Amino acid sequence: MDANPSASLATAVQRDPVIDLVRFTCLLLVVAAHCMMVSPVLHKDGTVTTVNVLMEQGWFTPVAWGLMIVPLFFVLGGVTGLQSWRRLKALDGTGFDFAQVRLLRLVRPAMALLAVMWGGLWVALLLGVHPQVIQMMTAGAAMPLWFLAAYLTAQLSIPLMARFHERAPFLTFAALVALMVTVDSLRGALPVLAFANMIFVWCAVQQLGFFMADGFFERRTRTWLVGAIVSSNLLLGLVTGVAVYPGNMVVNLNPPNLCLLLLGISQAATLQLLRNGIRGIAGFRWVQAVIAVAGRRSMTVYLWHLPLLVGMSGLLLLSDVPQPPAGTAEWWWARIPVFFAVVALLVPVVWLFGRLENRPTAASHARGPSRAAVVTAVVVVLVPVADAAFNGLTLALLGGGAACFALAVLLLGRVPTPVLPPQPGYGAEVRAGRWWALPAPDLRANLEA
Repeated sequence: MDANPSASLATAVQRDPVIDLVRFTCLLLVVAAHCMMVSPVLHKDGTVTTVNVLMEQGWFTPVAWGLMIVPLFFVLGGVTGLQSWRRLKALDGTGFDFAQVRLLRLVRPAMALLAVMWGGLWVALLLGVHPQVIQMMTAGAAMPLWFLAAYLTAQLSIPLMARFHERAPFLTFAALVALMVTVDSLRGALPVLAFANMIFVWCAVQQLGFFMADGFFERRTRTWLVGAIVSSNLLLGLVTGVAVYPGNMVVNLNPPNLCLLLLGISQAATLQLLRNGIRGIAGFRWVQAVIAVAGRRSMTVYLWHLPLLVGMSGLLLLSDVPQPPAGTAEWWWARIPVFFAVVALLVPVVWLFGRLENRPTAASHARGPSRAAVVTAVVVVLVPVADAAFNGLTLALLGGGAACFALAVLLLGRVPTPVLPPQPGYGAEVRAGRWWALPAPDLRANLEA
């Protein structure tokens, strides 16, 4: 069997600069793509409509095959998540410990976003901004939230899926694919069933990260990797060419389907094929410096960039700054300063709220929450997010979501104080106690993002 689930603890905790750099690059692509999508138009009656310019371009459909990097996020999340879980497990941690730390790291940044947006939009509404404009800006948080729901669900499944992976890695992957295809086959008769693939598709893509963490892709030859890339893209072309699935990968994204798994296979093999070259780029000191700062705040950047973009675009409509018609050459050239303006707005936001992504710290002799509290926190977080995914995000749901996220943080409580491993020369009494879930202070976004 090619997968090696019994990876050593030393291997599990090593930072991989390739993963950090690829994740950061993907994040920049997401920000750039959204800058090419948002184009609001102000009408005389005070209402605003938006035009998704990028989706209307005929050339975008084939280009989206290369730009749709969401599967790669889940592959990378599978690598780092499995490494983190194995390290925690080696320190006698449990799945509930893993869920507690994961929830805190992902929910706290989102809680801040929802609370600030809810308060700011209510102020704008009281100042006389048209309700339709408020709703448009509220929708700016919907896309980050659906990704958070999918990513959080996949991450919380890691302890369970890792157990299946250790026992039968290929059978586990095949079972997820079978469930995914079954849902795709029934989605025409039962459209709501398609959302079950929010679990099956992203868990299957995450399993690719498990294989990568175990060295499966590393042990493949270049010919095998190229063959995997070509085969997955040919199959993708076949299922979209005969209209089994849409050809536009953005359409295939929510709810996800088999196309996203095929992209994930291609992207995982491509990453392994280019790993040595990426590692060389990641070795530059200035690259390491940028990743050290921005890479550890990736969730804050992801959550805030679209609301900031929508807010900035809305304010520009009220100013005297000339707005070129959407889709014109002037509009496309204007995307460059728009991108850098969003990056500039992100700097103070990351400075203010990025610390919420820090590793949760423990008070001395703190006790962790009960298992019931962790399960309740998961439900409290996922319910408003699922509501937003099914019915759209409203101002009321924005405030309710912020309250639910805050309640989840309170339920999760303090992280138990870790007991340091015994040092040479210490007696048996130093070994008393339990090694808890916290990672070592020097382990950062690579293992915990």
